[in-house]
Amino acid sequence: MTILTGIILAGGQGRRMGGQDKGLVQLDGRPLYQHVLERLRPQVDIVMINANRNIDRYQLSGCRVIQDVFDDYPGPLAGIYSGLREIEGEWAVFSACDTPAIPLNFVERLMQQRGDAPAVWVRSQTRDHPTLALIHRDLRTPLGEYLQAGERRLMQFLRDQGGHAVLLDDDESLFLNVNTPDDLRDYPAGNMPDGNGRQPA
Repeated sequence: MTILTGIILAGGQGRRMGGQDKGLVQLDGRPLYQHVLERLRPQVDIVMINANRNIDRYQLSGCRVIQDVFDDYPGPLAGIYSGLREIEGEWAVFSACDTPAIPLNFVERLMQQRGDAPAVWVRSQTRDHPTLALIHRDLRTPLGEYLQAGERRLMQFLRDQGGHAVLLDDDESLFLNVNTPDDLRDYPAGNMPDGNGRQPA
């Protein structure tokens, strides 16, 4: 049986959040990453967290925490690369820590619509979400070379490797990002959409 690993990307510098560790920013009384973990965990066999600060706080989740191989915060690709180096199975599914209402079945739908591609990512009704992606571990070698060359463009890399987007026409609220203090203030805290896009009664 293939082991499917979920990896939460929480290793960024949080520049637009004033330098805060974005995964630990509180939303509705809980760190952002815990909202993602709650939705991702039932969809995979193992969850890991990619983080470069506050490692002990992320370890309280019970998940293994992996740090970037590169030390200059080169973005989500570095977290993806570091994750692909550590997984036991062939596939990893990634989610940014700042998308707290990810669909409860997005992993299954990415797998169903993958075809023969080594990577697929979510496209919602309005835009692409390349950090919501299913990626085969064989891409770790070309990804390492891509990063070593100074490249940082995630979707460009996935396309170059034969990946494609998978359209999920769910309610757009499921894909809201919390990037800035304003996003956090305006997020429907206390009225979070469920994993199917429905607002709780």
